[in-house]
Amino acid sequence: VSSMQQRFALTADSHVVEIAANDGYLLQYVRELGIPCLGVEPTASTAAAARAKGIEIIESFFGKALAKNLVAQGKAADLTAANNVLAHVPDINDFVGGFTILLKENGVATFEFPHLLRLVADNQFDTIYHEHFSYLSLIAVQRIFANNGLQVFDVKTLDTHGGSLRVFAQRADTGLHPVSARVQDILDLETAAGMRRIE
Repeated sequence: VSSMQQRFALTADSHVVEIAANDGYLLQYVRELGIPCLGVEPTASTAAAARAKGIEIIESFFGKALAKNLVAQGKAADLTAANNVLAHVPDINDFVGGFTILLKENGVATFEFPHLLRLVADNQFDTIYHEHFSYLSLIAVQRIFANNGLQVFDVKTLDTHGGSLRVFAQRADTGLHPVSARVQDILDLETAAGMRRIE
């Protein structure tokens, strides 16, 4: 939260939305900084736990329809966070398209997910389980995002879940952030590993 607040100059005039906010663990730190925030969490018990921390929660699944509803209520986002949820959604295009709608003109969407390259390279069979609909490379994510109006402008590697990516995206029509060389570096690694070929 501190890193995002500094990098994107978030203030009391900003709005942060976390998708799959769980029990509000991340958003409690956004709230502590005095930044208005909102969580979307479909599970009743964890939504209740977040509300107990004083965090506003929408108890619903996220997609284009909910994003339009939030924007109509004046709840467009300067920053969205979606950590370890992208692989879990059955309709990934409806889900990603919702971020394009929800973001303000120069808003930023962040996503974290286990990196397919690490899963394959390290034979991480024990990270494959039924709740996952997708196993994601940056190649695939960049294509899905582009098809839904988002541009990937930065990426970081993380150690979580055997090796994850944190992807930063912006609206393709209005975003101002230059594309980091790190994006091409990861794409090149995946290409070298054969991830553009079905074999």
